[in-house]
Amino acid sequence: MSILKNIRGDKAIWIVVITLAIFSFLPVYSASSNFGANLIFSNIIKHISIIFIGIMIMYSTHLVEYKYFKGLSLIILPLVIFLLFFASFQGNVMDGANANRWLNIPILEISFQPSTLASIFLLIYLSNFLSKEKNKSLSFIKTFLLMWFPIILIVALILPSNFSTALLIFIMSTMIIFVAGYKLKHLATLFFLFVLLLSSFLFAVNKFPEIIPNRVDTWTNRIENFVKNDLDDTSNYQINRAKAAIANGKIFGVGAGKSSMKYVLPQSTSDFIYSIIAEEYGTIIAFIILLLYIVLLFRIIIISYKSQTKFGQLVSIAVGIPVVFQAFTNMAVAVQLIPVTGQPLPLVSTGGTSIWITFLAMGILLSVSKNNINYNTVELDG
Repeated sequence: MSILKNIRGDKAIWIVVITLAIFSFLPVYSASSNFGANLIFSNIIKHISIIFIGIMIMYSTHLVEYKYFKGLSLIILPLVIFLLFFASFQGNVMDGANANRWLNIPILEISFQPSTLASIFLLIYLSNFLSKEKNKSLSFIKTFLLMWFPIILIVALILPSNFSTALLIFIMSTMIIFVAGYKLKHLATLFFLFVLLLSSFLFAVNKFPEIIPNRVDTWTNRIENFVKNDLDDTSNYQINRAKAAIANGKIFGVGAGKSSMKYVLPQSTSDFIYSIIAEEYGTIIAFIILLLYIVLLFRIIIISYKSQTKFGQLVSIAVGIPVVFQAFTNMAVAVQLIPVTGQPLPLVSTGGTSIWITFLAMGILLSVSKNNINYNTVELDG
């Protein structure tokens, strides 16, 4: 009961996050059927354990004053860059493609993607930097080393093995800089640098394909086959099965655990879990899931608007919007609005460190909202 008494912050955020997390047990258990009978139980137990730890991370984080994440980002960001460097030069190749996304912790037997840490702590770092520079004239030259260079470096390190995550980080970084009031001509410069970086990488890959492991063929095939709708392509095979699952579900669904597409749809517990939800629970529940993320988006904007500090305003956007953006991306892939990206559905899909980072982000958001509530209470009392 003491834990419940200490719960603070935006109630809508708590409700949305807990609802999505608990609901995830059902589709994950059902979709795990394609792993075989022996792995169904172990997979759902693992997922429940990860979710439980994630909720504890969110609860613990929301008790911490969000201002302390300013200093934490200065410590963790260099560590993340080092881990990305280390992962980039592991030399892991799968089917000729770059497979350097993961790092393994031998003693704990845990694997994680450094890019998940980079995606949140870079944005927190940018929020801190821009909040301190709010009353200064931000020129491109003056801010290059401390702001532009970390963005370019991190995107460059992630790009060869994970284009969608690199693009997501670039878009979110640009958004934070825009919200902070940075000049549009400098944002255009950032876009030019990204295009230059991508072009240089593609040129190097084309020139030295054996020296630089990459996933360029995977990206181009996904885009080309998305446009052509080539039924023989692997990514379109996934998309067509995902759309078939949604069509099978109709309005009310075929029933919990009764999905037929989960047996033939790859990544049914992660990248395409939204299709399984639509098949088993119908269009209505699928729409409610979408609505929950929209509610989360509105609460993020409100929390940012009500924050009394520039850092609070920026960090709310920085940690919250990427979660919603990733969710919309996942659902857009399922209905073939965009090419396959490999992005899971936050708080619902299976995962490990990525789930914990999402809960960490929600904890920081709740910490900002808690501060807003406390400030308003003091103001009313005064």
